[in-house]
Amino acid sequence: MKKAESPAVARGTYFLFTLAVVVLGWVVAAVNTGISYLALGTDAIPIVIGLIGCIVFAIVLRFLHCAWWLAVLSFLPAVFVLVRSVQYAPEVTLDGRACARPCASPPTVLRRTADRINHRFTLEGRLGELKETLDYDEDHPDWGVGDRIEVISDPKGVVPLDAASHVDSGGQPGTLVMGVVGWTCITFLAGLRGFVRRSAGRRPAFEDIG
Repeated sequence: MKKAESPAVARGTYFLFTLAVVVLGWVVAAVNTGISYLALGTDAIPIVIGLIGCIVFAIVLRFLHCAWWLAVLSFLPAVFVLVRSVQYAPEVTLDGRACARPCASPPTVLRRTADRINHRFTLEGRLGELKETLDYDEDHPDWGVGDRIEVISDPKGVVPLDAASHVDSGGQPGTLVMGVVGWTCITFLAGLRGFVRRSAGRRPAFEDIG
């Protein structure tokens, strides 16, 4: 690190700057959750906007800290914020207005098609093949051809069909808040270290290149 001439940094002003960054983190999480509600059935929109919000937060955190390593570290809780803010709205919607297929006779997996980690299951119920398919975007799905699955569907057809065992809206807010709390802790640490660094006139050495 190199030292440079810098004006005195007001402690109160820097504390307000730190609080503003904390509020920014909570706003990013809240706004992206709201966008997920407004764009039900279109995950790409909240994913892209949430990713932009996480990057903006990291950049602002870098200026607060006057270094990059805490900004990079902030991407760990950002994963919780991004994933849970996108997943929360669809799962709450399914919980609130969905209808479960009769547990006495859950649908049976009729066919399974896979493309890398994307798996699509065609289901057959008591009245025949279901129009909706069950999509699973992770490795090693829990079901195979012939297995019975209790599923939950949206009567309005906005939220995709999902397995009942995967719908847990009650656990989503805790994970989302945990991610934002992680951002908050990192921000206060960045504010403390940034105040000390700026008061000493220190900045990353690579900023002097060019």
